[in-house]
Amino acid sequence: MNGKLLSIVMLIGMAVQAATERPNILFIIADDVSQESISAYGCSYIKTPNLDRLAKEGARFENAYANNPKCAPSRAMLVTGRYSWQLEEACNHWPHFPEKFKFYPHLLREAGYHVGYTGKGWSPGTYATADNPAGPEYKSKRLKPPYKGIANIDYAANLKVFLGELDGGHPFCFWLGTKEAHRGFEKDSWKKAGRKLEDAVVPPYWPDTPSVRGDLLDYANEVEWIDEQVGHALDVLEKKGLLENTLIVFTSDHGMAFPRVKGQIFEHGIHVPFIVWWKGVIQPGRVVEDFINFPDVAPTFLEVAGEAPHPQMTGKSFLDVLRSPKSGLVDPSRTYALVGKERHDTGRASEEGSDLGYPVRGIRTTDYLYVRNFKPDRWPVGNPEFGLRNCDGSPTKSVINKLQPDSENYRFYELNFGKRPEEMLYAVGKDPTCVESLAGNPEYAEPMKRLREKMETGLKAQQDPRMLGQGDLFDRYPYMGKPFVYPE
Repeated sequence: MNGKLLSIVMLIGMAVQAATERPNILFIIADDVSQESISAYGCSYIKTPNLDRLAKEGARFENAYANNPKCAPSRAMLVTGRYSWQLEEACNHWPHFPEKFKFYPHLLREAGYHVGYTGKGWSPGTYATADNPAGPEYKSKRLKPPYKGIANIDYAANLKVFLGELDGGHPFCFWLGTKEAHRGFEKDSWKKAGRKLEDAVVPPYWPDTPSVRGDLLDYANEVEWIDEQVGHALDVLEKKGLLENTLIVFTSDHGMAFPRVKGQIFEHGIHVPFIVWWKGVIQPGRVVEDFINFPDVAPTFLEVAGEAPHPQMTGKSFLDVLRSPKSGLVDPSRTYALVGKERHDTGRASEEGSDLGYPVRGIRTTDYLYVRNFKPDRWPVGNPEFGLRNCDGSPTKSVINKLQPDSENYRFYELNFGKRPEEMLYAVGKDPTCVESLAGNPEYAEPMKRLREKMETGLKAQQDPRMLGQGDLFDRYPYMGKPFVYPE
């Protein structure tokens, strides 16, 4: 063999070896699951042994944030590596995804990865690409779920079909998106599961009633179903000998589908579970305090694959944090999250018109959550006469919505559905449920001023239209879901 031919053979061999050594990526994303619902994070009445195993053998992140806590904008940040206010229409719920943006699964496919998803990918909304932003869909395998409301998708079996297409020379990137624990749940399924009402933990912003407790326990069944599916997926990887070189990430798109959580800029709405397992890379048992923002995920996955972040990406890779042996704060720059939202669901109207959003921006630091409500005259969860549409229907919602102004418990209605002041401030360490705003307390005027300035500086650097006096354009973007018919 001559020298030139030998060089070509060696280069081909090196390329094949590099492709083989690139890690696989399994991204598992639950739908509407709060961090407080995972036993690895201290939940007492929901058992998640498979996620606990991943946390024990990998890293548990304490400060991961879904920066816009609704399905479509949250997932849009994950696939693009951009903050939602940088995504034009895709900042809203039920948008059309602008064609200009690239998606990390598609970029990894171009880089030689085998790519696919099962369950819920990017949704809800429309897009121009042939495949979902999460990749090509795998959905042929079905099963019989134990409760109504749980999807009949066999996530692990679809993963197995996907892996059966691997040719041995390429790594894979798979998005496993459970449709649980999205509403609706099978009512009183907690009784079938043998649960006890007294085991549920009711946060202080809801009335403590049997209906609320039962609702939480029905939700618990769905979270435990998710954990079971995670276990099945791990079994599939293990039997195929693929665990050794696979990065596994588990998270949720935002908090649970209950009042004052899903779609709301409070701690339980934006704070999500985030567990990462990567054998031989992540030191087992780490508890990491660095703030991880959803736009950070896409550039991290690209760097893991040996690719440069796409120029559109404004998130920051945290691969260095994953590789560090340290617990606590690894990267001293990761100490805050910028959060916010625009229009989620229709059903909000005022003198300004209809199909209006509820624009919010905020900043979460180690000690505080500062929130600015730009249109405090609007109803934050939608107009009451239209059904409070930015809150999923549930027994808990019904209990709160029936409260009357002369009731001693009417404060729960105001906490969940009432209008909010222009500014709110919560000392999250002391008040993790964000019940007592400190915005009017003179003792907190100075920290609130610093937080406001830090938030505005960060958002202006990101060219947020809301900071540049152009925020009303978010109300003008078309809503691609079923239109709401406003009464005459």
